[in-house]
Amino acid sequence: VWRIVRARCQGEMFSGFETLLVGREPLDAQQITQRICGVCPIPHGLASVRAQEMAYGIKPSPNGRLLQNLILAANTLQSHVLHFYQFVVPDFVDVSAVARYAGRDGALAGLKAWVEGGLAHAKAAQEAFPAAPLLPQAAAGDLAGGDLAYALLGHYAEALEMRRATDEMGAVFAARLPHSTSIVPGGCTQTPSEERIGSYRSRLQRIAEFLERAMLPDAVALARAFPRYWNLGAGYGHMLCYGSFEQGDDGRHLLAPGVLRDGKWEALDATAIAEDVAFSWFASPSKLHPSRGETKADPRKANGYSWIKAPRYKGLPMEVGPLARILVNYRSPHAWPGKPEVDALLKRLGVGPERLVSVMGRIVCRALEATILARQARQWLGQIEPNGPPARDFKRVKRGSGFGLIEAPRGSLGHWLSIEEGTIQRYQCLVPTTWNCSPRDDAGQPGPLEKALEGVEVADRDNPVEAGRVVRSFDPCLACAVH
Repeated sequence: VWRIVRARCQGEMFSGFETLLVGREPLDAQQITQRICGVCPIPHGLASVRAQEMAYGIKPSPNGRLLQNLILAANTLQSHVLHFYQFVVPDFVDVSAVARYAGRDGALAGLKAWVEGGLAHAKAAQEAFPAAPLLPQAAAGDLAGGDLAYALLGHYAEALEMRRATDEMGAVFAARLPHSTSIVPGGCTQTPSEERIGSYRSRLQRIAEFLERAMLPDAVALARAFPRYWNLGAGYGHMLCYGSFEQGDDGRHLLAPGVLRDGKWEALDATAIAEDVAFSWFASPSKLHPSRGETKADPRKANGYSWIKAPRYKGLPMEVGPLARILVNYRSPHAWPGKPEVDALLKRLGVGPERLVSVMGRIVCRALEATILARQARQWLGQIEPNGPPARDFKRVKRGSGFGLIEAPRGSLGHWLSIEEGTIQRYQCLVPTTWNCSPRDDAGQPGPLEKALEGVEVADRDNPVEAGRVVRSFDPCLACAVH
């Protein structure tokens, strides 16, 4: 058995979105920043819109807010389903077991044919290159087989259809996906006709049924089959949530903002964020708040090992994502409707809330959040004024500034904007994977994922599947992080 004693997270490319926005029309930003990511473009578009709304001094119309929430909900559900079934399940399931399947399920039969083709290809490669392994495998006994494998793999195939349905659902109001053309400051350009509301609702019912029938029970089954992962990948335990899914103009959110430091809840102070760059390939100064942030590339910088900066909250590395959102709201002194559902899930799993800070905790929190969000989306649909105005008018400004804080599927996302002479003078993004996969900061503190990997035992150092499971529990998006 090997043990990880030190880890480094590297972002190995530079995109430069912040620099290419300078000098452009502010309304370009929500379109360009959506291209940072193809999986979670909507949060980037909405964060940009929020920053512009602040600069223009407006709020979304009631319908506009609901439509923005519904578009974001669809994108979040798409991402959560994709992560669990296409990224997590193959990490824990013996996929080759489906080659022994003899039942009549069409999805499993199709998957069996695909796997058999892959096994034949791998066998031919091994014969041509004898040193090559037939298939990468986890340690013996560390993969789910039998009925659990068949159930998870059957839902794996079904999840591909569900992911398409979530994109179709989002496109009802987003006009198109993955990159929406309907999101604007003040709301949305798509009028919520009865036909569009019905189209969204019919898909939502299908997706919500899948989440309740398959995804949440599958996450519970996986947690029971691999109890070891309740004790791996904890990291620091510091959690941050910007808040998301606004419930009105009074600051209420479905997922409220807040911070957990050493297990204690506190209100979010957005001015307490700063980014270090001692180990990042940037020449800009450290300790800058994103509103004053700079993007000056320095690929030959001594000690640098990543194109990701190191954001810190009051000097501390913070984890963001579904786990952070669930725990921040669960520990909040304010009433949260989701708390009974968390308690029910913990009772079902036979663990306390402190065990959620782990690999398995991240997995089950993502599944639980998806079910909560699908139920809430039904309520938002019922609150829409059919054929009512989808947006509020606004006037562009010659000079202004603003920021947009939102929760993307992978965690807290912020955009900071400054306008001079009617064009963008400064633009900075701080994305979820920047938080989670940051390098060391100026004080040498590892980033949250780097810390979570420390102490993890690996059975086979040539195939460290345990490390992969820790990494993927954060659902990192390096494309976003190296924006």
